[in-house]
Amino acid sequence: NHTRISEFILVGFKSHPGSQLLLSVLFSTMYIVTVVGNVCMILVIRMDSNLHTPMYFFLENLSTLDICYSSVITPRATLAFSLGRRNISYNGCASQMFFFSLFGTTEAFFLAVMAYDRFTAICNPLLYQVIMSKRLCVLMVMGSYLSGCINCTIQTGFTFSLSFCGPGEINHFFCDVAAVIHASCSDTLISELVMLAVCGSIIVGTALVVFISYGYIIIMIVQTPSAESRHKAFATCSSHMMTICLFFGTAFFMYAQPGATSSPNKSNTISIFYTVVIPMLNPFIYTLRNKEVKGSLKKQLKR
Repeated sequence: NHTRISEFILVGFKSHPGSQLLLSVLFSTMYIVTVVGNVCMILVIRMDSNLHTPMYFFLENLSTLDICYSSVITPRATLAFSLGRRNISYNGCASQMFFFSLFGTTEAFFLAVMAYDRFTAICNPLLYQVIMSKRLCVLMVMGSYLSGCINCTIQTGFTFSLSFCGPGEINHFFCDVAAVIHASCSDTLISELVMLAVCGSIIVGTALVVFISYGYIIIMIVQTPSAESRHKAFATCSSHMMTICLFFGTAFFMYAQPGATSSPNKSNTISIFYTVVIPMLNPFIYTLRNKEVKGSLKKQLKR
């Protein structure tokens, strides 16, 4: 008979104590950089009225989301690496999966919304203020969170409706849906198919919006007569696309292909990128390469 266990053990990144200490320092450092970088961006945007535009409204919300997203995973993982406490309660695991799925899905929709915003600004500059009204911006942010809430409810509900037997080991450093499904002792086919269908449609759908938007942006940039303007725009777009490709590439590998739950060992390393690295890089790539933000930051520091 299948028995309901009271806690799980996260066994991802099993290695000697020296490596565990290194991972602890690495994760804690990246988390501090993530929080400080994103908090700075939120403060700069809020304190400068010149940055109260749709683009920076989305960037401020992205920074808030990245802090929440990283906070769900990194502190708990750092504690496990430093103290060796790998056990997590059943309810704690379900909560971590719920909020991780919520913020991760919302970030995918945010990237799509921000790509559409840049497409409108560059390809329809005269109608930009009319199209990207404050009401539409708020609705887009709310819609992104609502989509994330629907997805995380479906994922968590289907995953924790499975049976789990002792010892309840999860081959991961956090309660990722694929790793938890893999740890179940009941038939997981339906849960895997649901995960593949829901996650696949979200990842492919949002990625299409992003790449189509940037495709039109690149065409518009190529047609720009000024070489300096082209170089500046390409430099910005290339950095954005690098992060977007990293996020959607790792997400597709983890959740949007058949057999995604069958190789948990690979997921330990790959998932570091979208849980820890990308939230840390976003404030630098999206804002610190921006002249308006750097100018505003210098003004605030002088004050």
